[in-house]
Amino acid sequence: MVWESVLIALESLRVNKLRSILTMLGIIIGVGAVIAMVAIGLGVREKVKGSIAGLGSNLLIVTPGGVSPTGIRLAAGSGTRLTLDDVRAIQREVEGAIYVIPSVQRQYQLIAGNQNWTSSVEGTSPDWLGVRGFEVVSGAFFGSQDVDARARVAVIGQTVALNLFGEVDPVGLSIRIDKAPFKVIGVLGAKGQSATGSDQDDIVIIPVTTAMQRLQGVTYINRISIQAESETVLDQVQEDVTQLLRSRHRLSATMPDDFTVRNLSAIMEAAVETTNTITLLLGNIAAISLLVGGIGIMNIMLVSVTERTREIGIRKALGATYRSILLQFLIESIVIGVVGGSLGILLGIGASYVISYFSEWQTFIAPWSMLLAFSFSVGIGLVFGLYPARKAALLDPIEALRYE
Repeated sequence: MVWESVLIALESLRVNKLRSILTMLGIIIGVGAVIAMVAIGLGVREKVKGSIAGLGSNLLIVTPGGVSPTGIRLAAGSGTRLTLDDVRAIQREVEGAIYVIPSVQRQYQLIAGNQNWTSSVEGTSPDWLGVRGFEVVSGAFFGSQDVDARARVAVIGQTVALNLFGEVDPVGLSIRIDKAPFKVIGVLGAKGQSATGSDQDDIVIIPVTTAMQRLQGVTYINRISIQAESETVLDQVQEDVTQLLRSRHRLSATMPDDFTVRNLSAIMEAAVETTNTITLLLGNIAAISLLVGGIGIMNIMLVSVTERTREIGIRKALGATYRSILLQFLIESIVIGVVGGSLGILLGIGASYVISYFSEWQTFIAPWSMLLAFSFSVGIGLVFGLYPARKAALLDPIEALRYE
């Protein structure tokens, strides 16, 4: 009986092709929208995670400026500023900190021959390369001897290399940073855009002492990046760094920190939680169209029951039971949900790839989203087909046979 009911349902859909397609359209769009919206949300989450992870794993970021007792954040750079002595003290006294990287950064105009480009110039230490996950694809990175000598050497990103030198290998050539000559000793591999949309390849890396003394003329640094040896010691390293800097900056117990230590693991957790909420919101909004599709199924099934009243009367007169009539129309509505859900999955996958291709926005299609959307479409067909099926099964055979 079940297989016969399925065949009758398919035949009914075939006979009324246009009506069947219009009925399934709401389900198709709903399932496709759920899959596409979830794919966009998951893509955003992966991009944010990748961007934060690109800064380094098990990382702490120390910046000048803290929070006052009133809760008002002090301006960055206010009070005692971070120095290279702070960096050396952390390297010397904090256990579990395997890399301690100073950083000073500013925008400068770069000139090479008759070409010019404005880019971010960052002064740092040789350990920056491993922590940030970059690779040198041409030439080499500078070493500790270059830092000690305040050498005028630079390692440039792909965007800078392309805009200043085109297809020419820039290693060994010279550029001018704020009118000061520098020798290009290496080119970094491509990294692409960050989660905020900034170009990670639009960068020039030079020794921190060179940036401080030859370019900016300062004695302080903008940021300290600290990589812990493992995630288990990250919180302890953060506490030790805080206590050490408070001691070095001579802060009493009642005075607020004049610096901020940020834990990137905590930032990533917050970012993932936020993107998960956005994904859930997008999925719920898209799921509303599934409910609209369910209402369409109920409407068409009620029309179908009215049209086939005489058929139902004949079937009941020949001995069809309440259960067989109920099953026939219920399976018909479920078939609409199954076919519409299957086509919706194809639509959702296609829409995700189209969005990713034309908008250059990363999408991530999760198998669970397809299963959830398909299950929901079948459930919609079952729930919204129940009332019309029950109405058909309860028809009085004599009245049904009289119906014109």
